[in-house]
Amino acid sequence: MRLRDLLDADELGLHLLVGQDAGDSALDRPVRAVLTTDLADPGRFLTGGGELVLTGLAWWQGDGDAESFVRVLDREGVAVLAAGEAEHGLVPDDLVRACRRHGLPLVAVKPDISFTTITEHVLRRLHRQRVGSLAAVVERHRRLLTDQGVPDSVLELLQHSLGLDVRVLSPTGRQIAGARPPLRARTAAALAGRYLAARRSCEAAPHRVTFGDRHYSLVPVRHSTGPSAPSATTGTAAELGDWLLVVEADMSGWPATRLELLDRIADLVADARSAHDRTKAVRQDLAGEVLDLLHSRASLDEVAARLRSSAPNVLAPCDTWQRWQFVVAAGTWHGAGAIPAPALRALLEEGLVQPDGPVPVWPEQIAGTVDDEQAVLLVLLPEPTDTLPGPVLDCAALQQRLAAALARWLGPAGRVSIGVSSPVEAAGSARRALDEARTALRVADEGPERVTVRGPDDLTSHILSLLPLIPAETRQAFAARLLSPLRDHDSRHQTDLLPTLESFLECDASWTRCAAQLHLHVNSLRHRIARIEQLTGRDLARLETRLDFLAALRTG
Repeated sequence: MRLRDLLDADELGLHLLVGQDAGDSALDRPVRAVLTTDLADPGRFLTGGGELVLTGLAWWQGDGDAESFVRVLDREGVAVLAAGEAEHGLVPDDLVRACRRHGLPLVAVKPDISFTTITEHVLRRLHRQRVGSLAAVVERHRRLLTDQGVPDSVLELLQHSLGLDVRVLSPTGRQIAGARPPLRARTAAALAGRYLAARRSCEAAPHRVTFGDRHYSLVPVRHSTGPSAPSATTGTAAELGDWLLVVEADMSGWPATRLELLDRIADLVADARSAHDRTKAVRQDLAGEVLDLLHSRASLDEVAARLRSSAPNVLAPCDTWQRWQFVVAAGTWHGAGAIPAPALRALLEEGLVQPDGPVPVWPEQIAGTVDDEQAVLLVLLPEPTDTLPGPVLDCAALQQRLAAALARWLGPAGRVSIGVSSPVEAAGSARRALDEARTALRVADEGPERVTVRGPDDLTSHILSLLPLIPAETRQAFAARLLSPLRDHDSRHQTDLLPTLESFLECDASWTRCAAQLHLHVNSLRHRIARIEQLTGRDLARLETRLDFLAALRTG
C-alpha cells in the first residue's frame, strides 16, 4: 500500500505534518511493513526499506533528540514516520524540523487511535495482496500435480496392463498413491522401516523384503534434477523425506526392459514429488515468518495483529481464527550426532498427515520450518463438531506411527523426541503455546522410548508425579507462599481470585473457554488475571508459572 492510502483511511484519522511540499513523490511512497518502537536508535530492527514506523515518543525528552532518531530512519529507507500525540500532547516541533531536513514524511496519530488499530489496518491490506500471490503459487502447483495424472493414473495402468501392484509410500508408511486397497498399516510401516534401515546402511536398491508368502521390492523415488529441485533434506538423514515405490514382486529376475519401464515410472513419480515439495515450500516460508515473529521483540498486540492477518488464512482461507497446534521435534542418531532439523521437518510433514484418523489432518494443513537443531511445525486443526467438540492431535498415535517406521533406522542409541502444544485458540496465546511445545519436548527427552511424543496432558502429569518426592512441609510452605496473597485478598475483599485461577488453569489458559465457564466477559477475566499477577508477582503467560500454581493448588 502507499502513504496516500493511509491518509485516505478515515477511521485512522492520520494528519500529514511533513510531506505536503513533496507532492505525489511522498504520497506514493510504498509501505511494506510496520514497526512499533520507542527506542532512541531502532536501526537494528529495521529491515531495509518501506516500513511505517509507529512511535509513542517516549524516547524524546527535549530539542535535539529528534535528529539522530530521524537520521537512522532515513538511512534505513523508512517510508513514513507516525508519531503519537498522547505522550506530549502534540508532535514536538523538533521532530517536525528533523523530518523536513531529511525529507521523511511525518504523520500525527491522535491520542484516541491505538497503534494496534493502525497495524491491523496496514497488515490487512498487505495480506490481501500477499495471499493472492501465494494462493496463485499454491494453485499453480496443485494443477501441475493434478494435470500430470501422476502417480495414480500411471500406477493404475501398470496394475491393469502388467498385473503389477505398485504403491508410493512415505517414510512413515502412509500410502501417497497406487494400488487399492492400501497395504495393512503394520505392513506399510514395516516396509517403510526396512527401507529407511537399508538406506542408512547404504544398501544397493532395489531392497527386497518378504512378509509371509508375499515378496516386495522397494525402490527410492529420487528428486527431479534441475536448478529448482528441492534440497532441504539432502545430506545426512535425507531418507527421512524420501518417497519409495513398493512393488509387490521380487524384481531380482526381471528382464532389462521391465526394469527400464519401472525406472521411467520412478522418474514420473519424482516429478510429482518435486511439485508436491514446491507447494510445501510456500507453507514452510509461512512457518518461518511466524517463528521469526514470535522470536521478535514485537509487543503481544502486534504479534496478535500479524498472526490474525496472515498465518491461518494462508493455510486455510477463512473469516475466523482457526485453531492450530505447535509440534517441535529434535533427535540424535548413533554415530552421526543430531538428526538434521530439515530431515525431521520432512519426516513430520508426512508423519502428521492422517486424513482417515479421528482428527483428520491433510498435507495442506501443515507448515514446517527449522529453528537451530529443532523442527517446528504448525498444524491446523479441524473445526469443532458435536461429535468432536475439541479436536487435538493424538500424541499416542503419532508416537506409534513414527516408532514403527524408525525403530530399525534409529538403532539402539538413537532417539527422536517430539513436543506438542495445546491448541492456539487466539493469536495472543501463540508464544505461550510454542513455549509449551518446547517444554513438552524436554519432557519427551526424559522418556525411555526411542521415539517419544509428549503433549500438554503429559506436562501436568509429569509435574504432579514429582510432587510426592518433595517433603510435605516443603510443598505446603511453597503453596502457602504462592497462594496466600490471593486467599488474603479474597477474604478481605470478598473476591474470587483463587477460584478464577483454578478455572484458568483447568482451561489450559484459554481466555474464551475460561470466560464462558465463569460466565464472565473476557475483559473482566483479563482484569482478574492481571490482579492475580500483580498480587503474586508472577506472569501467567509463562508455562513455568502456570505449572507452579497448579502444583501449589494440588498441594492445598
